[in-house]
Amino acid sequence: MNTELLLQNLRNVPDFPKVGIQFKDVSTLFKNPECIAEMRKELRRLYEDKGITKVVGIESRGFVMGSILASDLGAGFVMARKPGKLPAQTRKATYMKEYGPDTIEIHDDAIAPDDVVLIHDDLLATGGSMQAVCELCKSFNPKKIYANFLLELKIEGLDGRSVLNEFDVTSLLTIK
Repeated sequence: MNTELLLQNLRNVPDFPKVGIQFKDVSTLFKNPECIAEMRKELRRLYEDKGITKVVGIESRGFVMGSILASDLGAGFVMARKPGKLPAQTRKATYMKEYGPDTIEIHDDAIAPDDVVLIHDDLLATGGSMQAVCELCKSFNPKKIYANFLLELKIEGLDGRSVLNEFDVTSLLTIK
């Protein structure tokens, strides 16, 4: 994987959403077709032999590469969304983010017990949203759950991977 290409195209936004935070903006990766191709190739390589049947994308940046990956793997795509955004019956989980509580939902009929699930999001910081979605997916009793991120932050005070220790977790990039 061309890590240098991806790191060179990752935007850092100082003091967003509050003073002291160095926000890592992956939207700059999405606007560059070379970066999309590189991420797509690496994600496919990581998961092409895992038997994935459903890819769950976490709102909203997880939808971008998650749907591309689902198509590449011949899997279905499931949206994990904020409350009130899904039209049918849902399951929900509330969790703590760095900036306060949040809730995430998945349709009640999204995952079956014979599914192998890959949950995808853009960024791993505290792991709160991914942990909530993992627990939601686990409630469907699928065969296996994987978790993937484009970017993992391993900086002081952030150890999101530790709350996901029962799941197989990968990240394309790590920032220390």
